[in-house]
Amino acid sequence: MSLRVLSPGLHTLVVDGGRPRTRSLGLPVGGAADRFSLALGNALVGNLPDTPALEIAFYGPTLEAMTSLACAVYGAPFDLTPYLPGCTFTLHPGEIFKIGGTPQGARAYLCIAGGIDAPVNMGSRTGLRPVSIGDVLSCREGRKKGRSIPLPKMPSRLRVLPGAHAALFPMSGLNNTTYRVSAAVDRMGVRLEGAPLPVPAELASEPACPGAVQVTRDGQCILLGVDGQTIGGYPKIAQVIAADVDLVGQLRPGHSVSFESVTFDEAASAWQQRCELLKEWLTRLAIST
Repeated sequence: MSLRVLSPGLHTLVVDGGRPRTRSLGLPVGGAADRFSLALGNALVGNLPDTPALEIAFYGPTLEAMTSLACAVYGAPFDLTPYLPGCTFTLHPGEIFKIGGTPQGARAYLCIAGGIDAPVNMGSRTGLRPVSIGDVLSCREGRKKGRSIPLPKMPSRLRVLPGAHAALFPMSGLNNTTYRVSAAVDRMGVRLEGAPLPVPAELASEPACPGAVQVTRDGQCILLGVDGQTIGGYPKIAQVIAADVDLVGQLRPGHSVSFESVTFDEAASAWQQRCELLKEWLTRLAIST
């Protein structure tokens, strides 16, 4: 026993890299909503990128350390007083650790050296339900020397490629509209509010994936998240590029977001740059251990 949940926060979930090979079974990818932040948080405490951690959403939990734990919280800038996000720190036996809210973004990851030992379901340790009061999370005892890295920028723009049904909509598409994130936000998807788009005829259901921008019957858009359905009948006007899919998980109610159309070559270049940035930080942190 090493970490007891005294208060669960709004939606605190054990996550890892998810289940990328189960979509043919109708099971969403799951895992971390922001894999980039999970990877860097894990690197701060010497873990592999997909090591299980706690995903904190909007307002965090209150936890009691039962052993010494080397920790880091990375992602949105949550209040961790007296600690700082993006920096390693050690929790001591009996210490009460409270994670508050965040002024921007939506999610961060509490990563612990050695990871969280959660049950495996369908090849992943991602939880099937959020943590609740009284849960005890099994972690390894450890300490790490202090390290820190800059926090990621929170999204205001998402780059997109044409969706499967882009031809059903005006040429301007999404480019000339700024959308407001509605209160309907979770890991399944993000509902946006803006100027209604024309609604084409109902379509037969077909595969959909995280980052798909669907247009509902009222002309508004939904961005699919990591727990989004694997098939759907809403037309897909656009697809968020791979380099920006993690940013969907950081959108919060009331936030403004716009879209920018890019070419396939630009999308490929953006993905390469993101991979190189992640590799650079992972290498820096590895050699500083």
